[in-house]
Amino acid sequence: MPDLPTPQDATEAALFSECWDAVLAYADLCTSGSTAAAQLAREAFALGIREARDAEAGPARGTGRRPARLPRIPLLLTAVRTTAAAWEDAGQGHKLDPDLRLWLNSDKAARYTGPPLRRPLALRGLRDLQQADAELLWLAEVEAIPLPTAARRLGLDPASAAEELQQVRTLFRDRCHRNHLDTPMDARCRSYARLLDAVTRSATADAPGDLSRHLATCVECAEAAACLRLHGGGLPGALAGGVIGWGGLAYLERRRRAAEVRLGAGRPGPPDTDPRDGAQKARTARNGLLVAAVLVSALALGVTLMPFGGSGDDLTARGDGGREPVADPRPSLPSAPSPSPSTSQPSGRAGEGTRGPDTPRSSQGENRHTGPQGTASPTERDEPRPERSRPPACRVEYDLVNQWPDGFQATVTVTSARPLDTWRVSWSFRDGQQVGQMWDAAVSQDGPRVTAAADYNKSVPAGGDLSFGFLASWHGTNSPPYGFTLNGRACAKSG
Repeated sequence: MPDLPTPQDATEAALFSECWDAVLAYADLCTSGSTAAAQLAREAFALGIREARDAEAGPARGTGRRPARLPRIPLLLTAVRTTAAAWEDAGQGHKLDPDLRLWLNSDKAARYTGPPLRRPLALRGLRDLQQADAELLWLAEVEAIPLPTAARRLGLDPASAAEELQQVRTLFRDRCHRNHLDTPMDARCRSYARLLDAVTRSATADAPGDLSRHLATCVECAEAAACLRLHGGGLPGALAGGVIGWGGLAYLERRRRAAEVRLGAGRPGPPDTDPRDGAQKARTARNGLLVAAVLVSALALGVTLMPFGGSGDDLTARGDGGREPVADPRPSLPSAPSPSPSTSQPSGRAGEGTRGPDTPRSSQGENRHTGPQGTASPTERDEPRPERSRPPACRVEYDLVNQWPDGFQATVTVTSARPLDTWRVSWSFRDGQQVGQMWDAAVSQDGPRVTAAADYNKSVPAGGDLSFGFLASWHGTNSPPYGFTLNGRACAKSG
């Protein structure tokens, strides 16, 4: 399995971060498990970067016009498809999604590698645009990156980005129209070509009945209609389906969900607010409410002891030896607290009816949940603290995939001993490492403590694995992380 290529400079390192996230998202759609997805993504990323560097270093055409090629992200996504086809030919098709295998062995896949004039119209149209125009169109329409952010990445003026994008859309439409007319087609399709151009230019024009029936049966003309119609919101799907091929629409939906997670969709606040700030405030408020609830429970317990003749001397004699901490102040842990004093047997008065005179006092801990539980919070009843003798709730494997002078890439795989409806994995760094981007999970970081929360992959069966990866920066030393927890329970490290 090849290693990821090393970025040549800081600009390329930032580009790698953005591209790797996209490649892994598509590879996950194409495979039958997270391990296979990481392998496919790694091989495809190495192949695509090599092709992109070769194209950039190659000689220019004599006419001065640049060689037609895709922007960086679509180029890498097509490398995923190419690598998947190589897996199928090499007898590794069992690692791929069954529907993708059917597609790879059909005429639909052959269109992407066949004669250029027979390839999907969106693919040809995007290749014909200038590089910066094609990048802007893909980032804004498919990757769902906010237009000002996409403009800044490309060195454009954010104030005029909307006008620039509209001009690029028009250019894309013109290229697709020209390529449609150049495509070999039968007489019936050619007779509808000019009508199709006229109908798709207007946002209010209705397609005649005979044209609608033709579009329902002709794949090439239907693709042309999707690329030529700039209104109606169909352009992102036309681009994703025409350039990527299988799974294009699913990839488009996944990228939109990822963009919502990155931007904190639906959360109030200024647009430049760091999403991690909101997560930290939520954790702080939740922990504050938890501590208040525990204090109220302890006060209620003290009041209930008075009618039974409890004295200060009795409580003092017991001391704090049997108490557990009321809460863990670390903000990265989940909200489930340790048991409060209200869940333990208060003193000998209430429990003497069930305890003989020779029964050791330490045995009360075994029956401490048999008494009234009215002062315990719901969280305490639902999430009892595990005994120290129990096996670890999870095992974690940390894999340093690649490292360069000021950054690195890593993956985390956690095996859960019990089924999960959602999950949150936390760990700490020793040397000030900072996570810049994460895939297959939503990330937040507070100092050295990092938390990865379930995004769309929330369910994990008993004995099953959850996996995610990230890119991070480091300086001086890059020691492995420590203190892994799954939903607040300590994990044992594999190996």
